[in-house]
Amino acid sequence: MARYFLPRDLHPAAWWVWALGLSVAATRTTNPWLLLMIVAVAGYVVVARRTDAPWAMAFRMYLYLGAVIVCVRVFFRLVFGGAEGSTIILRLPEIPLPAWAAGIRLLGDVSAESLLGGLYDGLRLATMVICLGAANALANPKRLLKAMPPALYEVGTAVIVALSVFPQLAESVLRVRRARKLRGGASGKRVAALHAIIIPVLEDALSRSLQLAASMDSRGYGRAGLVEARARLLTGALMIVGLIGVCVGVYATLDGSTPRFLAAPVLSSGVLVALAGFRLAGRRVRRTRYRPDRWHLPELVVAASGIGVAAVMFVTSTVNPMNLNPSLITLSWPALSWSPLLGVLLGVIPAVLTPLPASPHVPAEKVAA
Repeated sequence: MARYFLPRDLHPAAWWVWALGLSVAATRTTNPWLLLMIVAVAGYVVVARRTDAPWAMAFRMYLYLGAVIVCVRVFFRLVFGGAEGSTIILRLPEIPLPAWAAGIRLLGDVSAESLLGGLYDGLRLATMVICLGAANALANPKRLLKAMPPALYEVGTAVIVALSVFPQLAESVLRVRRARKLRGGASGKRVAALHAIIIPVLEDALSRSLQLAASMDSRGYGRAGLVEARARLLTGALMIVGLIGVCVGVYATLDGSTPRFLAAPVLSSGVLVALAGFRLAGRRVRRTRYRPDRWHLPELVVAASGIGVAAVMFVTSTVNPMNLNPSLITLSWPALSWSPLLGVLLGVIPAVLTPLPASPHVPAEKVAA
Protein backbone atom coordinates (compact mmCIF):
# COMPACT_ATOMS: atom_id res chain seq x y z
CA MET A 1 0.00 0.00 0.00
CA ALA A 2 2.87 2.37 0.74
CA ARG A 3 4.29 1.70 -2.72
CA TYR A 4 0.93 2.68 -4.23
CA PHE A 5 1.34 6.29 -3.01
CA LEU A 6 4.99 6.72 -4.03
CA PRO A 7 5.34 9.95 -6.05
CA ARG A 8 5.26 9.33 -9.80
CA ASP A 9 3.64 10.70 -12.95
CA LEU A 10 0.50 8.88 -14.02
CA HIS A 11 -0.19 7.75 -17.55
CA PRO A 12 -1.40 10.82 -19.53
CA ALA A 13 -4.20 8.84 -21.18
CA ALA A 14 -5.75 8.23 -17.74
CA TRP A 15 -6.03 11.98 -17.15
CA TRP A 16 -7.59 12.46 -20.57
CA VAL A 17 -10.18 9.73 -19.91
CA TRP A 18 -10.99 11.42 -16.60
CA ALA A 19 -11.34 14.85 -18.21
CA LEU A 20 -13.43 13.53 -21.09
CA GLY A 21 -15.74 11.89 -18.56
CA LEU A 22 -16.26 15.25 -16.86
CA SER A 23 -16.82 16.90 -20.26
CA VAL A 24 -19.42 14.32 -21.22
CA ALA A 25 -21.15 14.92 -17.89
CA ALA A 26 -21.20 18.65 -18.62
CA THR A 27 -22.93 18.04 -21.96
CA ARG A 28 -25.82 16.31 -20.17
CA THR A 29 -26.87 19.28 -18.03
CA THR A 30 -27.47 23.02 -18.10
CA ASN A 31 -27.91 23.27 -14.33
CA PRO A 32 -25.50 26.04 -13.27
CA TRP A 33 -24.89 24.49 -9.84
CA LEU A 34 -23.78 21.19 -11.34
CA LEU A 35 -21.65 22.92 -13.98
CA LEU A 36 -19.94 25.07 -11.36
CA MET A 37 -19.40 21.95 -9.27
CA ILE A 38 -17.72 20.23 -12.24
CA VAL A 39 -15.45 23.26 -12.69
CA ALA A 40 -14.63 23.20 -8.96
CA VAL A 41 -13.83 19.48 -9.09
CA ALA A 42 -11.56 19.92 -12.10
CA GLY A 43 -9.78 22.88 -10.50
CA TYR A 44 -9.29 21.07 -7.19
CA VAL A 45 -7.75 18.02 -8.86
CA VAL A 46 -5.47 20.23 -10.96
CA VAL A 47 -4.23 22.11 -7.90
CA ALA A 48 -3.70 18.86 -5.99
CA ARG A 49 -1.94 16.84 -8.71
CA ARG A 50 -0.29 19.19 -11.20
CA THR A 51 3.47 19.49 -11.51
CA ASP A 52 5.78 22.46 -12.07
CA ALA A 53 5.96 21.76 -15.82
CA PRO A 54 5.09 24.54 -18.29
CA TRP A 55 1.89 22.86 -19.46
CA ALA A 56 0.62 22.70 -15.86
CA MET A 57 0.76 26.48 -15.52
CA ALA A 58 -1.77 27.15 -18.30
CA PHE A 59 -4.92 26.10 -16.43
CA ARG A 60 -5.57 29.70 -15.42
CA MET A 61 -5.73 30.68 -19.08
CA TYR A 62 -8.47 28.11 -19.65
CA LEU A 63 -10.43 29.65 -16.77
CA TYR A 64 -10.13 33.06 -18.41
CA LEU A 65 -11.21 31.54 -21.74
CA GLY A 66 -14.25 29.99 -20.08
CA ALA A 67 -15.25 33.36 -18.61
CA VAL A 68 -14.91 34.95 -22.07
CA ILE A 69 -17.11 32.22 -23.58
CA VAL A 70 -19.87 32.89 -21.05
CA CYS A 71 -19.73 36.66 -21.60
CA VAL A 72 -19.77 36.31 -25.39
CA ARG A 73 -22.71 33.91 -25.27
CA VAL A 74 -24.76 36.27 -23.12
CA PHE A 75 -23.76 39.23 -25.29
CA PHE A 76 -24.99 37.45 -28.41
CA ARG A 77 -28.34 36.81 -26.75
CA LEU A 78 -28.46 40.50 -25.86
CA VAL A 79 -27.75 41.64 -29.42
CA PHE A 80 -29.45 38.97 -31.54
CA GLY A 81 -32.97 38.02 -30.61
CA GLY A 82 -33.17 38.37 -26.86
CA ALA A 83 -36.97 38.69 -26.60
CA GLU A 84 -37.81 34.98 -26.25
CA GLY A 85 -39.87 35.00 -23.08
CA SER A 86 -42.46 37.03 -21.26
CA THR A 87 -40.26 38.65 -18.58
CA ILE A 88 -38.84 41.72 -20.32
CA ILE A 89 -36.04 43.26 -18.29
CA LEU A 90 -34.49 45.61 -20.83
CA ARG A 91 -35.96 47.59 -23.73
CA LEU A 92 -33.49 48.63 -26.42
CA PRO A 93 -34.22 50.34 -29.74
CA GLU A 94 -34.52 47.70 -32.46
CA ILE A 95 -32.45 48.21 -35.61
CA PRO A 96 -34.53 47.51 -38.76
CA LEU A 97 -33.05 45.02 -41.22
CA PRO A 98 -33.77 44.42 -44.93
CA ALA A 99 -36.20 41.75 -46.10
CA TRP A 100 -33.47 39.24 -47.00
CA ALA A 101 -32.43 39.17 -43.31
CA ALA A 102 -35.83 37.95 -42.12
CA GLY A 103 -35.65 36.04 -38.87
CA ILE A 104 -32.68 38.03 -37.52
CA ARG A 105 -33.17 40.73 -34.92
CA LEU A 106 -30.72 43.37 -33.78
CA LEU A 107 -31.31 44.67 -30.27
CA GLY A 108 -34.92 45.23 -29.22
CA ASP A 109 -36.56 43.87 -26.09
CA VAL A 110 -34.46 41.57 -23.91
CA SER A 111 -36.10 38.96 -21.70
CA ALA A 112 -34.76 37.25 -18.62
CA GLU A 113 -35.50 33.83 -20.14
CA SER A 114 -33.31 34.54 -23.15
CA LEU A 115 -30.40 35.82 -21.06
CA LEU A 116 -30.63 32.80 -18.75
CA GLY A 117 -30.62 30.50 -21.77
CA GLY A 118 -27.45 32.15 -23.05
CA LEU A 119 -25.89 31.97 -19.61
CA TYR A 120 -26.65 28.25 -19.25
CA ASP A 121 -25.39 27.39 -22.74
CA GLY A 122 -22.24 29.46 -22.32
CA LEU A 123 -21.53 27.96 -18.91
CA ARG A 124 -21.89 24.45 -20.31
CA LEU A 125 -19.47 25.15 -23.16
CA ALA A 126 -17.04 26.88 -20.78
CA THR A 127 -17.15 23.89 -18.44
CA MET A 128 -16.22 21.55 -21.29
CA VAL A 129 -13.29 23.79 -22.26
CA ILE A 130 -12.09 23.97 -18.65
CA CYS A 131 -12.24 20.17 -18.31
CA LEU A 132 -10.07 19.79 -21.40
CA GLY A 133 -7.74 22.42 -19.96
CA ALA A 134 -7.48 20.33 -16.79
CA ALA A 135 -6.38 17.33 -18.84
CA ASN A 136 -3.86 19.50 -20.66
CA ALA A 137 -2.49 20.72 -17.32
CA LEU A 138 -2.22 17.25 -15.77
CA ALA A 139 -1.11 15.08 -18.71
CA ASN A 140 2.44 15.22 -20.02
CA PRO A 141 2.09 15.83 -23.78
CA LYS A 142 5.46 14.23 -24.54
CA ARG A 143 4.49 11.03 -22.78
CA LEU A 144 1.10 11.13 -24.44
CA LEU A 145 2.81 11.27 -27.84
CA LYS A 146 4.97 8.30 -26.86
CA ALA A 147 1.85 6.30 -26.00
CA MET A 148 0.18 6.98 -29.36
CA PRO A 149 -0.38 3.94 -31.58
CA PRO A 150 1.83 3.83 -34.68
CA ALA A 151 -1.03 4.57 -37.09
CA LEU A 152 -1.90 7.82 -35.27
CA TYR A 153 1.64 8.93 -34.52
CA GLU A 154 1.91 11.77 -37.04
CA VAL A 155 -1.68 12.94 -36.51
CA GLY A 156 -1.12 12.72 -32.76
CA THR A 157 2.00 14.86 -33.09
CA ALA A 158 0.03 17.63 -34.79
CA VAL A 159 -2.75 17.44 -32.20
CA ILE A 160 -0.34 17.49 -29.26
CA VAL A 161 1.56 20.43 -30.73
CA ALA A 162 -1.76 22.28 -31.05
CA LEU A 163 -2.73 21.42 -27.46
CA SER A 164 0.63 22.71 -26.24
CA VAL A 165 0.08 26.22 -27.63
CA PHE A 166 -1.53 27.59 -24.46
CA PRO A 167 1.09 26.09 -22.11
CA GLN A 168 3.95 27.42 -24.23
CA LEU A 169 2.40 30.89 -24.34
CA ALA A 170 1.92 30.85 -20.58
CA GLU A 171 5.54 29.85 -20.05
CA SER A 172 6.73 32.55 -22.44
CA VAL A 173 4.70 35.23 -20.65
CA LEU A 174 6.10 34.16 -17.26
CA ARG A 175 9.66 34.13 -18.56
CA VAL A 176 9.33 37.56 -20.19
CA ARG A 177 7.76 39.06 -17.06
CA ARG A 178 10.51 37.59 -14.91
CA ALA A 179 13.17 39.04 -17.21
CA ARG A 180 11.51 42.47 -17.09
CA LYS A 181 11.47 42.40 -13.30
CA LEU A 182 15.17 41.55 -13.19
CA ARG A 183 15.91 44.46 -15.52
CA GLY A 184 13.75 46.85 -13.52
CA GLY A 185 11.21 47.29 -16.28
CA ALA A 186 8.18 45.97 -14.44
CA SER A 187 6.93 49.37 -13.31
CA GLY A 188 3.93 51.05 -14.89
CA LYS A 189 0.39 50.05 -15.64
CA ARG A 190 -0.36 46.65 -17.10
CA VAL A 191 -2.06 48.08 -20.17
CA ALA A 192 0.91 50.33 -20.90
CA ALA A 193 3.33 47.41 -20.43
CA LEU A 194 1.59 45.18 -22.99
CA HIS A 195 3.69 46.48 -25.87
CA ALA A 196 6.84 45.50 -23.96
CA ILE A 197 5.55 41.95 -23.38
CA ILE A 198 3.74 41.00 -26.59
CA ILE A 199 6.74 41.36 -28.92
CA PRO A 200 9.14 39.23 -26.81
CA VAL A 201 6.43 36.60 -26.31
CA LEU A 202 5.75 36.35 -30.06
CA GLU A 203 9.46 36.23 -30.79
CA ASP A 204 9.92 33.46 -28.24
CA ALA A 205 6.98 31.52 -29.71
CA LEU A 206 8.47 31.81 -33.22
CA SER A 207 11.85 30.64 -31.96
CA ARG A 208 10.27 27.64 -30.26
CA SER A 209 8.38 26.78 -33.45
CA LEU A 210 11.58 26.81 -35.49
CA GLN A 211 13.34 24.64 -32.91
CA LEU A 212 10.43 22.19 -32.95
CA ALA A 213 10.47 22.04 -36.75
CA ALA A 214 14.24 21.41 -36.77
CA SER A 215 14.00 18.67 -34.14
CA MET A 216 11.11 16.97 -35.97
CA ASP A 217 13.02 17.12 -39.25
CA SER A 218 16.15 15.62 -37.65
CA ARG A 219 14.08 12.72 -36.29
CA GLY A 220 12.63 11.88 -39.69
CA TYR A 221 9.14 13.21 -39.11
CA GLY A 222 6.97 13.05 -42.22
CA ARG A 223 9.07 10.36 -43.88
CA ALA A 224 7.38 8.19 -46.50
CA GLY A 225 8.03 4.48 -46.22
CA LEU A 226 8.21 2.08 -49.13
CA VAL A 227 4.70 0.66 -49.26
CA GLU A 228 3.08 -1.14 -52.14
CA ALA A 229 0.26 0.70 -53.90
CA ARG A 230 -2.11 -2.20 -53.27
CA ALA A 231 -1.48 -2.11 -49.51
CA ARG A 232 -1.90 1.66 -49.41
CA LEU A 233 -5.18 1.42 -51.34
CA LEU A 234 -6.50 -1.33 -49.07
CA THR A 235 -5.61 0.62 -45.94
CA GLY A 236 -7.27 3.81 -47.17
CA ALA A 237 -10.40 1.97 -48.27
CA LEU A 238 -10.78 0.23 -44.91
CA MET A 239 -10.36 3.46 -42.96
CA ILE A 240 -12.81 5.43 -45.14
CA VAL A 241 -15.45 2.69 -45.10
CA GLY A 242 -15.02 2.26 -41.36
CA LEU A 243 -15.39 5.97 -40.63
CA ILE A 244 -18.48 6.18 -42.85
CA GLY A 245 -19.97 3.27 -40.93
CA VAL A 246 -19.21 4.98 -37.63
CA CYS A 247 -20.87 8.21 -38.79
CA VAL A 248 -23.98 6.39 -40.03
CA GLY A 249 -24.17 4.31 -36.85
CA VAL A 250 -23.83 7.32 -34.55
CA TYR A 251 -26.49 9.24 -36.48
CA ALA A 252 -28.86 6.26 -36.41
CA THR A 253 -28.27 5.84 -32.68
CA LEU A 254 -29.07 9.49 -31.91
CA ASP A 255 -32.00 9.77 -34.33
CA GLY A 256 -35.02 7.82 -33.15
CA SER A 257 -36.71 7.83 -36.56
CA THR A 258 -33.87 5.93 -38.27
CA PRO A 259 -34.29 2.14 -38.57
CA ARG A 260 -32.63 0.28 -35.74
CA PHE A 261 -30.63 -2.02 -38.01
CA LEU A 262 -28.60 1.04 -39.01
CA ALA A 263 -27.71 1.83 -35.40
CA ALA A 264 -25.73 -0.66 -33.32
CA PRO A 265 -24.88 -3.16 -36.13
CA VAL A 266 -23.55 -0.50 -38.50
CA LEU A 267 -21.73 1.30 -35.68
CA SER A 268 -19.99 -1.85 -34.44
CA SER A 269 -19.13 -2.95 -38.00
CA GLY A 270 -17.70 0.48 -38.78
CA VAL A 271 -15.57 0.42 -35.64
CA LEU A 272 -14.19 -3.03 -36.50
CA VAL A 273 -13.40 -2.05 -40.10
CA ALA A 274 -11.75 1.19 -38.96
CA LEU A 275 -9.65 -0.69 -36.40
CA ALA A 276 -8.54 -3.10 -39.13
CA GLY A 277 -7.49 -0.13 -41.26
CA PHE A 278 -5.58 1.43 -38.36
CA ARG A 279 -3.90 -1.91 -37.76
CA LEU A 280 -2.69 -2.14 -41.35
CA ALA A 281 -1.64 1.52 -41.35
CA GLY A 282 0.39 0.99 -38.17
CA ARG A 283 2.55 -1.62 -39.88
CA ARG A 284 4.01 1.06 -42.15
CA VAL A 285 5.36 3.08 -39.20
CA ARG A 286 8.23 1.48 -37.34
CA ARG A 287 8.76 2.98 -33.91
CA THR A 288 10.43 1.79 -30.76
CA ARG A 289 9.57 2.90 -27.24
CA TYR A 290 12.10 3.26 -24.45
CA ARG A 291 10.44 2.27 -21.18
CA PRO A 292 6.83 2.34 -22.40
CA ASP A 293 4.26 3.65 -19.95
CA ARG A 294 2.12 1.01 -18.26
CA TRP A 295 -1.30 1.25 -16.70
CA HIS A 296 -1.39 0.44 -13.00
CA LEU A 297 -4.04 0.66 -10.31
CA PRO A 298 -3.86 4.48 -9.88
CA GLU A 299 -4.46 4.96 -13.61
CA LEU A 300 -7.49 2.69 -13.44
CA VAL A 301 -8.82 4.67 -10.46
CA VAL A 302 -8.46 7.95 -12.37
CA ALA A 303 -10.15 6.61 -15.52
CA ALA A 304 -12.95 4.95 -13.54
CA SER A 305 -13.59 8.21 -11.70
CA GLY A 306 -14.23 10.15 -14.91
CA ILE A 307 -16.30 7.35 -16.46
CA GLY A 308 -18.32 7.13 -13.25
CA VAL A 309 -19.21 10.82 -13.37
CA ALA A 310 -20.43 10.49 -16.97
CA ALA A 311 -22.37 7.30 -16.19
CA VAL A 312 -24.18 8.87 -13.23
CA MET A 313 -25.18 11.84 -15.38
CA PHE A 314 -26.55 9.56 -18.10
CA VAL A 315 -28.58 7.55 -15.58
CA THR A 316 -29.87 10.66 -13.80
CA SER A 317 -30.96 12.30 -17.05
CA THR A 318 -33.34 9.41 -17.74
CA VAL A 319 -34.81 9.41 -14.22
CA ASN A 320 -35.31 13.11 -13.47
CA PRO A 321 -34.27 15.32 -16.42
CA MET A 322 -35.74 18.52 -14.92
CA ASN A 323 -33.00 18.68 -12.30
CA LEU A 324 -30.34 18.58 -15.00
CA ASN A 325 -32.00 21.04 -17.38
CA PRO A 326 -33.83 23.85 -15.57
CA SER A 327 -36.94 25.18 -17.24
CA LEU A 328 -36.74 28.53 -19.01
CA ILE A 329 -40.50 28.91 -19.26
CA THR A 330 -41.21 29.36 -15.55
CA LEU A 331 -38.40 31.29 -13.90
CA SER A 332 -37.22 29.72 -10.65
CA TRP A 333 -34.02 28.77 -8.88
CA PRO A 334 -32.50 25.61 -10.44
CA ALA A 335 -33.16 22.56 -8.28
CA LEU A 336 -30.29 20.38 -7.13
CA SER A 337 -30.76 16.74 -6.16
CA TRP A 338 -28.31 14.47 -4.37
CA SER A 339 -27.77 11.85 -7.07
CA PRO A 340 -26.12 14.06 -9.75
CA LEU A 341 -24.24 16.00 -7.07
CA LEU A 342 -22.72 12.83 -5.63
CA GLY A 343 -21.95 11.67 -9.16
CA VAL A 344 -19.98 14.85 -9.86
CA LEU A 345 -18.10 14.47 -6.58
CA LEU A 346 -16.76 11.14 -7.85
CA GLY A 347 -14.39 13.25 -9.94
CA VAL A 348 -12.51 14.33 -6.79
CA ILE A 349 -11.21 10.78 -6.21
CA PRO A 350 -7.95 11.32 -8.20
CA ALA A 351 -6.99 14.14 -5.81
CA VAL A 352 -7.07 11.70 -2.87
CA LEU A 353 -6.42 8.16 -4.11
CA THR A 354 -3.54 8.79 -6.51
CA PRO A 355 0.16 9.36 -5.80
CA LEU A 356 1.68 12.81 -5.87
CA PRO A 357 3.46 13.77 -9.09
CA ALA A 358 7.18 13.10 -9.24
CA SER A 359 8.66 16.58 -8.94
CA PRO A 360 11.88 17.78 -7.31
CA HIS A 361 9.99 20.75 -5.89
CA VAL A 362 7.55 18.71 -3.80
CA PRO A 363 8.28 19.22 -0.06
CA ALA A 364 9.42 16.17 1.83
CA GLU A 365 6.70 16.51 4.47
CA LYS A 366 4.03 16.54 1.74
CA VAL A 367 5.43 13.36 0.23
CA ALA A 368 5.54 11.68 3.65
CA ALA A 369 1.92 12.61 4.24
